Amino acid sequence: MLGLLSARQLGLDDPARLRRAERTRRVLSLELNKDRDVERIHESGINTLDIEPVEGRYMLSGESDGVIVLYDLENLTRKPSYTCKALFSVGKSHPDVHKYSVETVQWYPRDTGMFTSSSFDKTLKIWDTNTLQPADIFYFEGTVYSHHMSPVATQHCLIAVGTKSPKVQLCDLKSGSSSHILQGHRQEVLAVSWSPRHEYVLATGSADGRVKLWDVRRASGCLSTLDQHNGEKSKASSEAANTAHNGRVNGLCYTSDGLHLLTIGTDDRMRLWNSSTGENTLVNYGKICNESWKGLKFAISCGCNPEFAFVPYGSTIAVYTVFTGELITVLRGHYSTVNCCVFQPHFQELYSGSKDCNILAWIPAPREPVLDDISEKSLPQQHLNQAYEDAWSSSDDEG
Repeated sequence: MLGLLSARQLGLDDPARLRRAERTRRVLSLELNKDRDVERIHESGINTLDIEPVEGRYMLSGESDGVIVLYDLENLTRKPSYTCKALFSVGKSHPDVHKYSVETVQWYPRDTGMFTSSSFDKTLKIWDTNTLQPADIFYFEGTVYSHHMSPVATQHCLIAVGTKSPKVQLCDLKSGSSSHILQGHRQEVLAVSWSPRHEYVLATGSADGRVKLWDVRRASGCLSTLDQHNGEKSKASSEAANTAHNGRVNGLCYTSDGLHLLTIGTDDRMRLWNSSTGENTLVNYGKICNESWKGLKFAISCGCNPEFAFVPYGSTIAVYTVFTGELITVLRGHYSTVNCCVFQPHFQELYSGSKDCNILAWIPAPREPVLDDISEKSLPQQHLNQAYEDAWSSSDDEG
């Protein structure tokens, strides 16, 4: 790090290299921080978390009893030890509380004045943050497993919704009604995710083992169906042809640049796909314990080199390098199954929610002081973790 700072000061190095190196160091040193706690409000398992992308300050959580809580993550006390306080909650006594389990919460990508929630009570609710009242409610015929708003859309206000129906629902915030449906899956849709690169491209994962990419402007809709065998049907049984997983697909997450898509299935496998070509990159992550019959919320880092995936793994969180599949570390601290985790890219922090009713904060460990005359190259071997190696060049796209 001292070498990077010196090169940056002399103008010999690009500042992006220093940022990437420090972000990577911080992710690799994530630990359960004894100085930070998240106020315990939930009385049942936590299914979903989301941190608003504008300031990275406010976090939403949803639990299996229908309760939604909003937290302020900022340290207003300025003391080393503090608790992230709950600002308010949509509790059981609230007239508009969800009747059953909240499966997904998401902030409106543009500001903190609105957020969304979907539930097993067959509804998707659009909330006004200031009044804590629903501005709109969408009703569905089946259980709602997942929903997502595009983080980059400027030409549409569509919310993709995965339900017990094999049809993907698109709800329009402008009109307050269902825009249209996407047909192609054979069983319930467990996970949906808009591309962070193309505002009209949507990925969906279903219990039929398929992952489909859609362009919602096209009449046919479906761009491609991801095939784990990359079209080599002779090596696969007819039942497995054109499937992404040999089980239910219950987790989807794009990399921050939108160039790759990570999927998880109940076949205990995680796969990385080229989102442009639909090709399975064949990265081997080993066995990923996944016994969830509904959606699984995992996260990918942003601005690191390499990027990391944070995956709930029983009562722990497994941290993998996205492009090599290496298991870097396992974060232990929960007492029961972890259902969700969310990455805070501003400070490289991780928050996780579990059936044990707790939200844990994983914070980068403080940097160990080193003498001024010790350069980065002369550090002991244990500091030179392979994942620290930075292959960045000035021609790389920072986005």
